[in-house]
Amino acid sequence: MNICVIPARGGSKRIQNKNIKEFSGKPIIAWSIETALASGCFDQVIVTTDDPKIAEVARFYGAKVPFFRPAELSDDYTGTVAVIQHAVNWFIENERAPDYVCCLYATAPFVQTEDLRAGLAKIKSTQSDYVFTVASFESPIQRAIKINAQGRVEMFSPELINERSQDLDEAYYNAGQFYWGQADAWLQGRRVMTGDSVPLVIPRGQVQDIDTPEDWEHAELLFGWLQDKEKIQHLKCV
Repeated sequence: MNICVIPARGGSKRIQNKNIKEFSGKPIIAWSIETALASGCFDQVIVTTDDPKIAEVARFYGAKVPFFRPAELSDDYTGTVAVIQHAVNWFIENERAPDYVCCLYATAPFVQTEDLRAGLAKIKSTQSDYVFTVASFESPIQRAIKINAQGRVEMFSPELINERSQDLDEAYYNAGQFYWGQADAWLQGRRVMTGDSVPLVIPRGQVQDIDTPEDWEHAELLFGWLQDKEKIQHLKCV
């Protein structure tokens, strides 16, 4: 059995009601729920929350909310792994043990159904602990600089100052969209950022953190542009 777990606690501070705030015409969590359902990857799509309003919205858009998350897993300091562990244990105790569990964030409207499918195929073929989305940095991180206490610049890697950009290793960052994981990996609390994980590379233009009001505004603009681009491409193919 494969399950999708969407963590969505209440009480967001920087963006009020972040997980159900309207994003491009519907609550932002709805985009994650609908994409998960449309992917065909999951036997169940659930939302783990401590907030009745979020639960109501989640159910309206097709997700299940089989339990409410306890208060000790709903504060500002609880990590994702503990939240997913709780959900997996609930399934073991109340239904049946899942095989693969995907943590899909509620604020990930850019997730594509084909990426969820590719992640499932990759974790099955590699038998890794986790598969998660990454995107490449726009510029070589070896060229990064910092500003010192004197207000001057310093390179983080001055020993590479004479290296050509094309000779430097390409670097990637966690896109923060979803994590496919073996159920046992979640239960044992294995870390995601290790050599036992496999990346799924996605385009940079498909990634946007949403942590501040400015992030939100930029994300909506990017989302609208991507939707318009998709419509134009569809019309060209008709």
